Amino acid sequence: MTDDLADLLRARFGIAPDVPAELAGQATLAGIAGHRSIRAFAPRPVAPELVRTLAAVALSAPTKSDLQQADIVIVEDPGRRAALAALLADNPWVGNAPAFAVFCGNNRRQRRLHELRGHPFANDHLDAFFNAAVDAAIVLATFVTAAEAAGLGTCPISAIRNHADTVAGLLSLPAYVFPVAGLCIGWPAHPGTISPRLPLAATVHVDTHGDAGLDADIAEYDARRNAGKPFASRRRDDLFGAGTPYSWSEDKARQYAQPERTGWGRFVRAKGFRLD
Repeated sequence: MTDDLADLLRARFGIAPDVPAELAGQATLAGIAGHRSIRAFAPRPVAPELVRTLAAVALSAPTKSDLQQADIVIVEDPGRRAALAALLADNPWVGNAPAFAVFCGNNRRQRRLHELRGHPFANDHLDAFFNAAVDAAIVLATFVTAAEAAGLGTCPISAIRNHADTVAGLLSLPAYVFPVAGLCIGWPAHPGTISPRLPLAATVHVDTHGDAGLDADIAEYDARRNAGKPFASRRRDDLFGAGTPYSWSEDKARQYAQPERTGWGRFVRAKGFRLD
């Protein structure tokens, strides 16, 4: 596996930006650029103290206005792990990973501060939920980077939100605390492969946003993805047809042509959030 930053970015995006010479051998940047999701783990335990250390490192990440609205629930109880694995049976690595954690947004602490200090909570609207969700996502991403620096592999599990009510019950999540994603953690059974991404022309903008070339960017990416990492299976040919050429754009359009998480808004409101 190469550790050259330009080579890694080229493998990811098809082309690489002009990498400054002083960054070419930078190990931290190469590690991030070479990220791979891991879904097969070696039969080796991950020490609880290692997971807790990584959690502390992850929670050192930036947080909106110092509000600190992210929590990590490390799931060690075998019964809870088994229940989550059964719930997420479409993601068998949930049951096979040596360690598992759930990253949550927490607006509960902030509201308690207002009770303790006798000040009104004047921002009871969508931003209260959004800030906590973003904090949790930043902590999740930082945990992934920290875990990979320690030699571990990870795989985020957004499907946990498909079963938000049950997950909240299993983990005793109180009002104003909600799951954002789970994370499988373990020692990789194999190095994994880099997943290609959309070309930088589609996702990096200077001064103003623009997508005049979006259709061409998608076509380029579909071809590059199919050449380097084609999909191993097709999504719902029974609904959309087996004869259609398959690609990333076809897969993602099929995915969101079917309802997903239609109860998520109800769940979030039931946790106490107002989303106006």
